Amino acid sequence: MIELKHIGKKYGSKKALENVTLSIPRGKVIGLVGENGSGKSTMLKIMAGLVSVNAGSVTFDGKPITRRVASRIAYMSDTDSFYLYFTVQQLIDYYASQFEDFDVIKAKEIIQFLNVDLHSKMKNLSKGNRGRVKIAVTLAREADAYLLDEPFSGLDPMVRDDIAKGLIRFTDPERQTVIMSTHEIREVEPLLDEMIIMQGGSVLAHRAVDEIRDLYGVDATSYMVSLFRDQHPKREMEK
Repeated sequence: MIELKHIGKKYGSKKALENVTLSIPRGKVIGLVGENGSGKSTMLKIMAGLVSVNAGSVTFDGKPITRRVASRIAYMSDTDSFYLYFTVQQLIDYYASQFEDFDVIKAKEIIQFLNVDLHSKMKNLSKGNRGRVKIAVTLAREADAYLLDEPFSGLDPMVRDDIAKGLIRFTDPERQTVIMSTHEIREVEPLLDEMIIMQGGSVLAHRAVDEIRDLYGVDATSYMVSLFRDQHPKREMEK
């Protein structure tokens, strides 16, 4: 569904991505993992049509990704990018005015499922409840792909569990793809079909989670740690 071929991206003289080639299939939940600064957020923004590339090509169903094509892709930033004076209901109405594929009924159903009051002002919500609202308005779009940048960051275990359940309940595994960058690998592993591991702007591995377990006899977290250790044997010896 989404193809990246030999992608390169720089911010000034700083290299963010180098020669990244990936094929993202339809109907998968994919974890995008790696150290801070490895290029995860940049790659999601490129897939969402928010950032242009310096080299290579990125396509969605064979068409170059532009803002128009990306209207079929729902992107959730790791920052709170909404008006704090909105109530939850007003935020839903705003999203409905911006996105043709936004389903108001579905948004309210997700908000109810996640136990957030529609009349609460965004500025008065806890960080956990703001996280619930962000995921609700993102999943309320009937998109082909959901790109979630650190959806669990800084949230307590109960909130993370609620959001994980929402991802399962309110997406269609037959036709919709979810790609999420996360540091909470161990907690989200049960949700994942595949994992993309990044380091220094490059892709170290793109593997099915079941394949990791079958071939290596370890969980996804242990596999990632061993992969990083193989990349930096000297660093491990010095420890």
